[in-house]
Amino acid sequence: MERKVKNIFIDGRIEPAFIAESISKHSVKTTIGGHSIFMGQVRKDEIEGKLVAAIEYTAYQELALEKMHQIREDIFQKYPLHCMHVYHSLGTIKAGEICLFVFTSSTRRKPAIDACAEIVERLKAELPIWGKEIFEDDTHQWKENS
Repeated sequence: MERKVKNIFIDGRIEPAFIAESISKHSVKTTIGGHSIFMGQVRKDEIEGKLVAAIEYTAYQELALEKMHQIREDIFQKYPLHCMHVYHSLGTIKAGEICLFVFTSSTRRKPAIDACAEIVERLKAELPIWGKEIFEDDTHQWKENS
């Protein structure tokens, strides 16, 4: 079944209440036995003596959504999932705030865990999303994913 392209982008941080509500909505789906969740949080890294205060995320949205749609299709083909939800922040996200939320559900735990991990790795490697690290002294540098 061909799924429609979903918008994964959220302006600003991903609120904990949004995450809780997403999880809560699945309690009525009684064929699900396992969920896996990944949350990416902006770290207050020290880089060359300066502390990261925030990351400003930008994306080539049209291409990113096309690539995410292909990742979604690949993952649903590979794993017996019931649900997959992916949200990524755009804009300035302060240290300590959530910028990425990936949530997978399956009848059993292993497919949910494996799918979630693969989504995160592919998202980081394949999507045209950039982060500008903004330091406490208002200087910045472009973030490199490791």
